[in-house]
Amino acid sequence: MNRYYVDLHIHIGRTWTGKPVKITGAKSLTFTNIIEHARNIKGLNMVGIIDSHSPEVIIEMESLIESGDVYEHPDGGLVFGDLTVIPGSELEIYDEGCNGPIHVLCFLPNLSAMKEFSNWLSGHLKNIQLSSQRVYITGLVLQKKVKEMGGIFIPAHVFTPFKSLYGKGVNQSLTEVFDPDLIDGIELGLSSDTQMADQIGEIHRYTFVTNSDAHSLAKIAREYQVMAMEAPTFAELQKALKGEDGRKILANYGLDPLLGKYHKTVCAKCLHPADETDQICTQCGSKKIIKGVADRILELKTEDKSPAHRPPYVHQVPLEFIPGLGPRLLEKLVDHFGSEMAILHEVPYDALKEVVPEKISDLILKAREGKVLLAAGGGGKYGKIAEQ
Repeated sequence: MNRYYVDLHIHIGRTWTGKPVKITGAKSLTFTNIIEHARNIKGLNMVGIIDSHSPEVIIEMESLIESGDVYEHPDGGLVFGDLTVIPGSELEIYDEGCNGPIHVLCFLPNLSAMKEFSNWLSGHLKNIQLSSQRVYITGLVLQKKVKEMGGIFIPAHVFTPFKSLYGKGVNQSLTEVFDPDLIDGIELGLSSDTQMADQIGEIHRYTFVTNSDAHSLAKIAREYQVMAMEAPTFAELQKALKGEDGRKILANYGLDPLLGKYHKTVCAKCLHPADETDQICTQCGSKKIIKGVADRILELKTEDKSPAHRPPYVHQVPLEFIPGLGPRLLEKLVDHFGSEMAILHEVPYDALKEVVPEKISDLILKAREGKVLLAAGGGGKYGKIAEQ
């Protein structure tokens, strides 16, 4: 069994002709740029590009296949050197069973399946070109369609205060909206980790995935997982999510929840910390309080510990969070050691010191070992590394 670095939630910002897909995504986030950056800079082995339903993105993928730069693996996935792309689509559900909008990830094995899915979607949403669009069908109908096509269905960033399963979508249970037997995994999001999520007993049965939700090239692989698979293919990914035949997630790597944008409850206007029961900010008087992920999970809590099968969750600070490590120094490190994965996992401390200042090397090592001090984020503002 082989080890693979996997990030399953990366957005397309623009098509190759410059048309927007994810409005808030960077213009540099084209399909071609993503696969080159993910392979050559980040050192990933598998990525999920979750705006692959957009017709111009499909055309770009077809062009890369025709040119020979990419080929389709018989077991699913588009292969670019030692990187495999899993075509996916992030969609928004807001049916009569929902209290608020819910984002979900739908992955399909190959380009022909994605083209068929895109054609079907075009009859159920307003703009097939764009990302994260609301589909005017129930969550159950979408689940069944994805399963009919041999796909993978995963609720996205499930605790985020906006547009997520537990953040806004349901009162208490995912069964209010979805068929639990048609869910293949749960994406935790940046403001939670395994220990927090496993306080909700109904999701103990699912594999947890940790993905970047990247809206820029730099954000790719800020969260990811290491998977044990025979090869980086769609079929092997399905088995890993089910824990079949020795395929599995070996470890989840993600931000310490304190670094997430929505970890603590704060005033939306001034970001002053608030109690979950507060109706008004004690600092500025605003009536808009954003409930943090930690407080929402406590509302839903039914369990005290994780099931025995959980892989370790490793709190890892992305290199872009390291104070003093700007784009030039980061580029120097990547040029020297090959990829960000190598820097985060493999490069010895003494070797780091030969390329970047000792203070930065110390912080990279501390971040690798989970020993940095953090200031919590909330209300849409990231946490940060505090003064050490």
